[in-house]
Amino acid sequence: MKTMNRPPAAAWFTSLMLLATLWASFTLSEGTGHAQSKLRSAAHASKLSPDLSEHQSAGTARLDCILQLSGKPSGRLNALLNRNGVHIRAHFNSFNSYAINLPASVVEELASFAEVSHISLNNAVESFGHVSSTSGADAVRSTAGILASGLDGTGIGIAILDSGIDQEHKAFLGKGNDLRILLSKDFTGEGRTDDPYGHGTHVASIAAGNGRISNAEYIGVAPNSNIINLRVLNSQGAGTVAWVLGALDWVMTNRAAYNIRVVNMSLGMPAVDSYKFDPVCRAVRRLVDAGVVVIASAGNNGKNSAGQKIYGQIKSPGNEPSAITIGAANTYGTDVRGDDVVATFSSRGPTRSYWTDAVGTKHYDNLIKPDIVAPGNKLVYAEAIDNLIVRQNPQLDAGVSPVDNRKMMFMNGTSMAAPVAAGAAALLLQVNPSLTPNLIKMILMYTAQPLAGNNMFEQGAGELNIEGAVRLAKVMRRDLSASTPLGAPLLTSLVAPAPQTTIAGQTFSWSKGIIAGPTYATGANLITKYQKIYALGVVLADGVVLADGVVLADGVVLADGVVLADGVVLADKTKMSDGILLGDQILTSSGVVLADGMPFMAVRMLLGDGVVLADGVVLADGVVLADSSVLANGMLLSDAVLQAQSARINGDETISLDLEVDTGMDYLGY
Repeated sequence: MKTMNRPPAAAWFTSLMLLATLWASFTLSEGTGHAQSKLRSAAHASKLSPDLSEHQSAGTARLDCILQLSGKPSGRLNALLNRNGVHIRAHFNSFNSYAINLPASVVEELASFAEVSHISLNNAVESFGHVSSTSGADAVRSTAGILASGLDGTGIGIAILDSGIDQEHKAFLGKGNDLRILLSKDFTGEGRTDDPYGHGTHVASIAAGNGRISNAEYIGVAPNSNIINLRVLNSQGAGTVAWVLGALDWVMTNRAAYNIRVVNMSLGMPAVDSYKFDPVCRAVRRLVDAGVVVIASAGNNGKNSAGQKIYGQIKSPGNEPSAITIGAANTYGTDVRGDDVVATFSSRGPTRSYWTDAVGTKHYDNLIKPDIVAPGNKLVYAEAIDNLIVRQNPQLDAGVSPVDNRKMMFMNGTSMAAPVAAGAAALLLQVNPSLTPNLIKMILMYTAQPLAGNNMFEQGAGELNIEGAVRLAKVMRRDLSASTPLGAPLLTSLVAPAPQTTIAGQTFSWSKGIIAGPTYATGANLITKYQKIYALGVVLADGVVLADGVVLADGVVLADGVVLADGVVLADKTKMSDGILLGDQILTSSGVVLADGMPFMAVRMLLGDGVVLADGVVLADGVVLADSSVLANGMLLSDAVLQAQSARINGDETISLDLEVDTGMDYLGY
């Protein structure tokens, strides 16, 4: 037998070391791959709406979702969308998004595609004094008014996204007996455009109802504007995100054909996703960037059944910065404004929608909303024939007329306040068609009346003042464009309008400021000099400069891009001119101007991603609801439900009105 030669000890040692290195390399590679896989999963999860993740965890088999893309779908994504079990319900071309139904097990795979930007649930959507006088609309139409006669919204199209409109109602006839509802389109699948629920007819008549009934006692704000009836709520007053997106997509495509300058959305859903990802908010931003004013109601969740104020319950799309978000004021049935307050049911800010990053940290939007408030308590306007709301709540019929197409009904809610502002926007556009949505938003806030004792989270800049807004819009330049230099004269007159308005014999001061995201800005230069934030494609908060989580204001050390004038630290000099002061406190108003009042909380509390302003914290006189409460209880109360609960929860509706009974003859002197 031949003996085998053994390798030397050094060779054995080298081999063992090489084997160990290879094993360590393999183990490290496997660990790195596992970590990378976890990071990829986290990144995919960040594309999912929080409530969608909850449904996945609950074991839901199939989901109705809204899919948003950042680019053209790849061949692989198209293959997935055409796979058995995945159904495309609608494609919203203007927004590069889809309504789809798919197995819950496919959601993670869908999120893995690079061109997929966000996936959210196709959530449910629900509807939420003497208005023409107390809002200031009558003041601009009277013979002593700024424009005398003729200011009535003529030629301006207002799209009403709601439960349909009863076009047989007398409120929607034009001065020549023509129907001012130019088009009606159904997005609910019910195949009808009338209003069996009763919400949309009332909303449309607030914005644009004529004055034929009861001698114009219940005239709309823009009574000769055109109406586009886009039905997105069904016979029960409920809808879906997909139906709303379908209507907004239609507006985007057809806005020029019908001169749609204003969209009213007296509806909403829980604002869970940050406005950066919420599909309806993103659609609203596209419309605003295209020159369409979008009015959104704030919601009706301002108080709980225990009587506590609730903060942080602004609904989507009211949480979108470019929308003009409207809360409700209670005028107590009087024309004078000294007794006006924010209605207790009106939802308060800050916005608590959020996005979650790849490591699970929540980033809250925390914007000051609403932007303004408008009358929204016990309004008397058109009643659709045989509608569900009145059948279930017969006490809501106002008893104005026994004739079906002349009946009026009571309603409360931010759903009623929003069309007051929509009508006001139509009047401003009739006065000055060149106004951008940002200019209209600025004008409505700058001329608003701060209500004493209410903080910015409740009223924004204050209560709508149409008289002041029209007077300011009238002297705005009509040749503004993207090339207009920052700081150029904004007015056609050398002297700015007097910042006071008199209604019903009572004079009040304008706010003289604007709400700008997490803070506010004041200064006469907001109306005397052109600001880049008034252009299309930006929002009013774009000129706010932050340093170390603090809004730059008085006494703050200067940072790059910020200028100093007359001892005041100003905003970003590329977006806002000198002479504008940014606030560093959220205030409770003294009832004079926006910058006056008592500190309510520091702005820096809004800039901490929910660390300082935590869920469940007591906020001066109320609470910020936790996310779980938003998801479980955050559905908007329909306005009909609000009526039934008002005596128990709100206490705002305990007022009596002297109603004018209709004679049955059309009044044509409006």
